Amino acid sequence: MMRRYWVLALTAVVAGCAGQMHSAGTGLRYSSDAGAIKAVFDTTTAGWNRGELAVYLSAYVDSATAMGSNGPERGVNAIGDQMRAGFWKTGKPLQALHYEHLEIRPLGPDNALATGQYVLSGGGRPDRTGWFTTIWARTPAGWRMVHDHSS
Repeated sequence: MMRRYWVLALTAVVAGCAGQMHSAGTGLRYSSDAGAIKAVFDTTTAGWNRGELAVYLSAYVDSATAMGSNGPERGVNAIGDQMRAGFWKTGKPLQALHYEHLEIRPLGPDNALATGQYVLSGGGRPDRTGWFTTIWARTPAGWRMVHDHSS
């Protein structure tokens, strides 16, 4: 009898959690929210490759942090300065950008984790690749990055 109770209780908890993760009214709807985040990656990639740093930076909230070689850079302006000092030394991107192995995972109804690999190629330079983890939040403007940790 006690075992049956625990099985039923566990089933109810799992069903309740699953219902919250995919509720129609609020919360993360994995496929549509993951698609929306992937669309932001597509927009930023296109902006980068057109030489439009502002479009690339539009994926970040104003208060975002990005891990730099000296620790976290705070704010989208500091992230832009970091890009201009490294990948945009000439006022435009040194190489073309694309992403591979992109995975989006929910962290709650209004937050998600994205992991993947960035690839920079062309520009007469050897390809440069690295892995990243970004944390996303649902905002009035749509999904935006609140933290970026790239290696």
